[in-house]
Amino acid sequence: MSTLLERLKPKERRGSKPRCHLLTHGSPDDVAARLTALVAPFASAVPSDCWMPQGFENTAEATLPEAERLLPADVRLELQRWWLSVASNNTRTPNWDLASTCTIEGKAGIMLIEAKAHDQELIKEETGRKNIEAPVSGSARRNLLRIDWAIRDASLALTESTGLTWALSRDWNYQMSNRFAWAWKLADLGIPVVLVYLGFLGTSEMKDQGNPLADAADWEAIVKRHSQALFPAEVWGRRWTCGGHPFIPLIRSLAVPLNVNDQFKLFTESPLFAEDVFERAKRLIETYGAEAPVIAALRSSDDLHDKQEKTWWIEVVRACKFILNGGGDPVH
Repeated sequence: MSTLLERLKPKERRGSKPRCHLLTHGSPDDVAARLTALVAPFASAVPSDCWMPQGFENTAEATLPEAERLLPADVRLELQRWWLSVASNNTRTPNWDLASTCTIEGKAGIMLIEAKAHDQELIKEETGRKNIEAPVSGSARRNLLRIDWAIRDASLALTESTGLTWALSRDWNYQMSNRFAWAWKLADLGIPVVLVYLGFLGTSEMKDQGNPLADAADWEAIVKRHSQALFPAEVWGRRWTCGGHPFIPLIRSLAVPLNVNDQFKLFTESPLFAEDVFERAKRLIETYGAEAPVIAALRSSDDLHDKQEKTWWIEVVRACKFILNGGGDPVH
């Protein structure tokens, strides 16, 4: 496993980055299953979908205006024009820890994942970008003004679309502001979006940087505390419509082990499951034993459930089989 790890820079071999590479490492079937579990029941991925990074083979993170594998050319060009007044080889748009094409409500969409491994990764963002050094060129000043406008415009549009009060800003909680602005813009351009704030659990190697996330409830509380300056907590976990297209912001947590010797414990032949899926599977097994997958399968075919609920129950079926086959508990 050290051979894989060495494909990352030394500073990138702990925390959220190597775990994002782990999530996209393995066969297309395995990766698609992991990504589906993260966004179920709102979206799904299949082996023919495209994701960035691609495990440890292609470690580049996605910047959407350049992400040819993820978005059509006209959308990528419009995103660049929207975010930057003056584009050049020296200008950058936000990097995404993990991004993938997917299917949302039967249509081609995209999942965008912002991953964190300890609390300070969000807390340090609260100051925004108002204290950055003054740009030295006219082009840089124009770009800062454009970014400020783009975020404010997204905030106003989200206020109108949701009926809630939004306060996205370049000057506070900048990263989360720009993440929601980009997700909104994609939906406005006709691309359904799932935006995931993913907290990696059990990251004990990050104690020197901040407090590792204790559990799913801890991560959810940290995210909602951070986002309360931008929008109400009820935004999370719901389907919204922007420009006539779905926009779904989610909080998810996942344990992807990394030991003290920087060796990875991979689940290359077994899917990783979202916490609510895994917990339901465990409860079904406690009640029904080996019949749990059958019970979950019956729920997935219940005509009273909508398509999203059926997709979620299909994931529960897979989680039941994983546990019963001795897969253990990869999600805490």
